[in-house]
Amino acid sequence: MGPCAGGPVKPRVDRLPPTPHRHAPPCSKNPIATLTDSPTLAKAVVPGTLHFMRYAPRLHVVLHEPEIPPNAGNVGRTCVAIAAKMWLVRPLGFQLDDYYLRRAGLDYWDELEWEVTDSWQHLLERLRESEAGGLWLFSARATRSYTSVAYSPGDVIVFGKESAGLPAEITAAQPDRLLTIPSRPQVRSLNVANCAAIAAYEAIRQWGGTV
Repeated sequence: MGPCAGGPVKPRVDRLPPTPHRHAPPCSKNPIATLTDSPTLAKAVVPGTLHFMRYAPRLHVVLHEPEIPPNAGNVGRTCVAIAAKMWLVRPLGFQLDDYYLRRAGLDYWDELEWEVTDSWQHLLERLRESEAGGLWLFSARATRSYTSVAYSPGDVIVFGKESAGLPAEITAAQPDRLLTIPSRPQVRSLNVANCAAIAAYEAIRQWGGTV
């Protein structure tokens, strides 16, 4: 809406450094055992990489070209609460070390599984590599309610930037995957962090309501 509304460049994957008062697991001769035995990290390793996941994502939440750092921070906090992975698609309207981004996420950043991609196409490639499920695109211009579909574990819910929502080329390519969160006509669009939480918890409700 609104949200809910030279040579080749090598794609980048950004992660924030841990917050200072958190502590990484102690060193070990067997780093896989050390990391996966940590109580804050799930026993899930990305195949073919050295990236150890904090948890195996039940859901993927995508913010396409987000503009407002507190919104991304709040979505990140929701993702930690339900074991979802947050994806940010460039260009971003803020720096990844933004004070307000961190503040909205409180001290949960080093508990969050998240990734930044350089483009929509790069995101789709990474989702395929991650064996994610189907896409659900949220838009204020859609007519199908978010409660009318059955979500599957591993599905991907996608939200556009605050000022304009998802681009037409993305929504037009998958019209059968468009969803909306109903509101009165006096409201043009809902806050993207609220939309992400509403949709994510609908999926959790359908899966039995446990996290």
